Amino acid sequence: QVQLVESGGGLVQAGGSLRLSCAASGRTFSSYGMGWFRQAPGKEREFVAAISWNGGSTYYGDSVKGRFTISRDNAKNTVSLQMNSLKPEDTAVYYCARNSWGSNWLLQNAYGYWGQGTQVTVSS
Repeated sequence: QVQLVESGGGLVQAGGSLRLSCAASGRTFSSYGMGWFRQAPGKEREFVAAISWNGGSTYYGDSVKGRFTISRDNAKNTVSLQMNSLKPEDTAVYYCARNSWGSNWLLQNAYGYWGQGTQVTVSS
């Protein structure tokens, strides 16, 4: 059973930074791509960023390009999301997920395991 546990969320002022982390259980972490999604109140869950199994490829949603950076440490079974220049519209619950196919990075259906989420609130 794969477990994903997010941490690092909190309250930050606009323009500030936060770093989210996702710790994964299991021995197969390094075999799978990982992604981050977010869901704001009253809105659908949206793609934020993804990274391939070896970190060689990264993908970003248009709204976070140039501000967010995804990375991973396969030795520690963790994936991180560095969020800079945060805006109030970044306020959401952020979810870590494991990609099952190594493709279709933007599609929620491509992710078979999800964490419980961590709240990020950006004040104006």
